[in-house]
Amino acid sequence: MSSGSASEQLEEVRRRAESILASSGSAQDVKAEVQTMASTPLPLPEKYRQLGVETMLRENTAGRNKQEVLDSLRRLVKALSVLEKYGCNLTNPARPKYWRNVKHNNPTFKRTVDSIEGGRRVLFLFGYTNQQIDGLSFPEEVTEPDAEKVAALTLEVMTFRAEVDMVLQGTHPQPEFFKDIIPSVIQQDTLVSDAVPILPVEEHQKKDIPQALSPSPTQLQGGQQLLTPTTDDPPAVGDCNLCGGPSSLVCPSCEKKPFCDACDDFFHRHPARANHKRDKIQNTKQETCSICGISPVHAQCFTCAQSLCLNCDKLFHSHPDRKGHSRNVITPAKTSSPSLSPWECAHCTTVNEMRAVLCTTCERPRLATAASNVQESLVSVSPNTEWQCKSCTVMNQGSSILCEVCERPRLATRPPAPSMLSSPGSLSESGTKWMCQFCTFENTKPALVCVMCNQPCKDPAGVSLPQSLQQTPTSAAKDQPQPGVKPKPKPRVGMEMKRQMMMRDDGLSLINQIREAEKRGVSPEEVYAAICMSGGSNPCDWLTSELPHLLDEICAMAASVQLNYKAGDSGTQLEVVRDGQEAERSGPNDTGGGVKLSRAEAKLAWLAAGGDTQRAVRQLLRDRQFKMRELHSLGFRDVLRCEEALRQSGGEMRGALSLLQRPLLEQFHQRIWGEQPEPPIDPKHPDKQRMCRRLLALYELPSWGRCELVLSLLQEPDVTYSLEDVVHAVKESPDKDFIRRLLNNECPCCLCIFPRSKMQSLTSCQCSVCHECFRQHFTIAVRDKHIRDMVCPVCSGPDINDPELMDSYFSTLDIQLRVCLESDVYDLFHKKLTEQALMKDPKFLWCYHCTYGFINEGDQLKVTCLSCQKSFCAQCKKPWEPQHQDLSCEQFQQWKRENDPEYQRQGLAGYLRDNGITCPSCRFVYALTKGGCMHFSCSQCRYQFCSGCNNPYHKTVCKTPQCNFPGLHAHHPRDCLFYLRDWEPPRLQHLLQKCGVEFNTDPSDGAQTDACCVMEQKDEAGQQIDSPCGAQTQPGQAGLCEKHYREYLVSLINAHSLDPALLYDLQELTRACDRHQVDKQKGEAEDDNAYHARLLKKVMEVPLGEKVPRNK
Repeated sequence: MSSGSASEQLEEVRRRAESILASSGSAQDVKAEVQTMASTPLPLPEKYRQLGVETMLRENTAGRNKQEVLDSLRRLVKALSVLEKYGCNLTNPARPKYWRNVKHNNPTFKRTVDSIEGGRRVLFLFGYTNQQIDGLSFPEEVTEPDAEKVAALTLEVMTFRAEVDMVLQGTHPQPEFFKDIIPSVIQQDTLVSDAVPILPVEEHQKKDIPQALSPSPTQLQGGQQLLTPTTDDPPAVGDCNLCGGPSSLVCPSCEKKPFCDACDDFFHRHPARANHKRDKIQNTKQETCSICGISPVHAQCFTCAQSLCLNCDKLFHSHPDRKGHSRNVITPAKTSSPSLSPWECAHCTTVNEMRAVLCTTCERPRLATAASNVQESLVSVSPNTEWQCKSCTVMNQGSSILCEVCERPRLATRPPAPSMLSSPGSLSESGTKWMCQFCTFENTKPALVCVMCNQPCKDPAGVSLPQSLQQTPTSAAKDQPQPGVKPKPKPRVGMEMKRQMMMRDDGLSLINQIREAEKRGVSPEEVYAAICMSGGSNPCDWLTSELPHLLDEICAMAASVQLNYKAGDSGTQLEVVRDGQEAERSGPNDTGGGVKLSRAEAKLAWLAAGGDTQRAVRQLLRDRQFKMRELHSLGFRDVLRCEEALRQSGGEMRGALSLLQRPLLEQFHQRIWGEQPEPPIDPKHPDKQRMCRRLLALYELPSWGRCELVLSLLQEPDVTYSLEDVVHAVKESPDKDFIRRLLNNECPCCLCIFPRSKMQSLTSCQCSVCHECFRQHFTIAVRDKHIRDMVCPVCSGPDINDPELMDSYFSTLDIQLRVCLESDVYDLFHKKLTEQALMKDPKFLWCYHCTYGFINEGDQLKVTCLSCQKSFCAQCKKPWEPQHQDLSCEQFQQWKRENDPEYQRQGLAGYLRDNGITCPSCRFVYALTKGGCMHFSCSQCRYQFCSGCNNPYHKTVCKTPQCNFPGLHAHHPRDCLFYLRDWEPPRLQHLLQKCGVEFNTDPSDGAQTDACCVMEQKDEAGQQIDSPCGAQTQPGQAGLCEKHYREYLVSLINAHSLDPALLYDLQELTRACDRHQVDKQKGEAEDDNAYHARLLKKVMEVPLGEKVPRNK
């Protein structure tokens, strides 16, 4: 064939195959075209347009030996098969749901496509051009794959796979095209193939294929011709070429020599002949089982004169009456098995080895057909679900490929049922007998279900039903014998029926005996062995009465056999030991050389032997010898002690070891459970290894070196720490210097040295104190101090004024105090913690008259204390008076100023008292003035704040931006008394006058004018005491001292929310800008007045204090 004609024919086949594949997407439709393209004698570059097959072959086979190249080619075939499936899925009209993506983590993808070179390039040609994190995908703008392009590429992938597969099988018609690419596989001198593959095309496809592509004698480059296979007649039946037995196969490659199955398997096992194709000899009849009539013969029984298969032989000869039959195992001819030549998968067309059960590419069974594969693909069944065998109806696991009972493949169809023996003249018998399709039992009575398996008849056509159940009218003329016809003899169906009934009765009898024995605690194995020994008697009664004597006999026989192998038989004696009894010795000498066996061991051996006494003796001796060797390997050399231990334990190794090890551990048990105390570990003991072993056993140190480190630290001079402290430190680190630092820590409270393990610290700081100082500090703080004083004894941290920090601090402190405080002290701590939490409730009130607090559930102004039974206002916290009824707090305050003589007599001192200090945390009211130190500490909740603006005081660095002050401080607004108390009264009066606010300068009638009577908090001898001011009053200041008069004027300024910045000079404005972080840069050529006005505007944009008291 010329290259031009071959190219033209190839193009014609290619166009037809691409059209079919683009429309159907099924590889089965183009199977013949693919084989034709693969066999076309054209070089690889001319045959493949899109695939670089030469590059892929070189990349996957370069620089390796022949075996590695063959393995690489097999992987390449699998990968090409998977790529073929990707292409078929894209061209299939019913594409999968996730056709757009190919995941890299797919096990099949990683094992096949990703394991070869060039696999991803093929996916790129398919259209998977978008690279993602977990795989490849089509671009988003592509809605449908290019079917024509994908079909052309898929066809080349299928052709390339077929060619590589033929190269592996040695059947490629043009191997010279591959000799330069894979020379290790294609030898230089191998130019002619010994066989040309016959394309599996149908007749209508053969008409379409040109004759030029059919194999014919063609001159190759080497001058030799291709051999065209001839269609000879089937080989004749002859004897095996090796053994002379009946042959079943003939090998054309071995000069058409015939072989039987056994010789064929042995002869063609050689690597040089492994790929030979063998043909099955036609008309080879095989003998089938005489019981089931389906399976091949496995054994020939000479006693009952039957040929049985393997399963029927096991079932039929398991009966005790037929157990001793003599049978000859024969090798049946494998006529029902597939051909032993390499077979082609019907689904993916891969040529597999002859011994392969599953396809190496798609992993489908050998007997699966294309139709079954299509049906399987349409119905999606999970591989993990159970499946029912179509032959024997047994439910198998989802992972199994072959049936567990009949060993037929999962997809194999049910074999045809053998036809029943019937006669035209015996209508009465054939009309009542029918065979069950599930268990093949022949039922004798008309029924809708089988008597044996209780399965219904699933034959709607009524083929297997008896004629009595079929609705087919019968003619009486059929019963009359026709004249001139010789009557045929009736078949022998009674023997088969008798056999089935006998098997059924025997099986039911055995099941009843096993059920009865299970009620009495007897196992099925014992029942079976007892039936073999007792004959027809009750097995349970035999086990109770006769089994003990039989076991004693087995022990005696085993002991006598064992004694025969010992030297000095005259000096030894038989010793049979029964459970629960002493040894009975007989003989002139008492040497103790008898073998000690127990009934428990004899029973196990008897059950293992299936009731055979001789086999039980041999099994008993083998088990005893094995156990003795195992005990000997564990170090127990005394034979008598080992035998006695095995006897007492009933032959169990665990019990025997426990008995043998008990004397060895006796001293250890006495030392552990003794009353004597354990001697302490002496680091100066001369036996250093013993001390290290004790350290490992008692303290669980990680290594032997750590034990030596403990001993070396304890041997140092002037050691004050204990063994437990050193062990705890050594567990932390193997560094000796680091361990010394862990063992030497000074407590900042008591100044004593302690190891780190005996120091304790809070979670809020890094300070560490000893356990005793930690316990005493918090015991005193709980009993004698406020809950806010429960801070670190070293750094006084943390800052409890922060609510968030306070909650997290006390939650962790509660865990630490739970283990170190006494129960009563811990309960007091919880009580104070509860009171602190109650104070955060908005309905919580402190009594004005006493120190009792409670939660007020009502909404009235008048509240009565539950402790002192006195009333006060819930809003203004003043003592309740009848005039307050139906009046607001402001109206009541104004009424008192105008009508209460006592209030008028006190003058402004009473005003300052009524507008005293209110704690912003617990809302407790103090009838005190704000003069003096502005740092106020609430006696109820220990909250520290400024009495002028109610802003908190911080002991450490606060959260205010750009504030790095580490000490005690607070941030005051510009209208706080903290700044305004430095102003002179005339300046404060000028601010009030400028804003139109009236103020007093003269004392009220009857008010004291010589000394200031305003109450304030004073610190005397470390205690906070409330007492009158007592300072000298000045004229024009309303009967108050200058300090309290300033406080009075500032209270008016705060009550009317006046901004003191209106009277600021330039220097005060710049300082205010610094406090409020306002830009104070003076512009160029800006005069002082404009600069002053600009700064004043910026300062006044900063809001006044939010927490400043503004009571009117």
